[in-house]
Amino acid sequence: MPANFEKQSYWHDRFQSETSFEWLASSESFMCLVEPYLYALSHEEHPPRILQLGSGTSDLQNSFRSRGYLDVTNIDYEPLALERGRLLEKNAFGDIKMKYVVADVTQLSDGLPANQRFELIVDKSTVDAVSCGGEAALLRMASSVKKSLADGGVWISLSYSSIRFELEGLPFDVEIIAKMPTPKLKINDPDIYHWCYLLRPKP
Repeated sequence: MPANFEKQSYWHDRFQSETSFEWLASSESFMCLVEPYLYALSHEEHPPRILQLGSGTSDLQNSFRSRGYLDVTNIDYEPLALERGRLLEKNAFGDIKMKYVVADVTQLSDGLPANQRFELIVDKSTVDAVSCGGEAALLRMASSVKKSLADGGVWISLSYSSIRFELEGLPFDVEIIAKMPTPKLKINDPDIYHWCYLLRPKP
């Protein structure tokens, strides 16, 4: 039976023992795709505000911090995930400077301040977990993300699906910015990719 990735109870049980796990690609591999856009979003007035959706037990926030980005908010609807994130940051840097917030990615306004906006929003396969709840759940996530983006901001999402955002009513223009080949166990195995999307809000 497939895992109930859309259910908070699944993640609560999983994070009881899991302390670190990377979905689809290492954080450093993902950062190589993100960095050009992150650089373009940087301004002298203030560094880009970054939101990681469904941070789980990834160390992606550490990759941002190691590059000097501290205005990073990591959200997950499972509090255990945020405990793991804080520990990963403290183990790497000796202290905690980034934010960790309990919030549901389909209802960000319930967990984040009403006026808070981000230049860059990222997720590593959180869209895949949400999509297990159906298209309506993913559209709620997309609507919530759009409302949380600053003017000119973008959403970068890593998914195992080549058709993840082929949804009627999606409030974003979508571009595939990378196809990441997965490792093969045998030389004759078929080519399988993970897909990195750039999403810009529609007017």
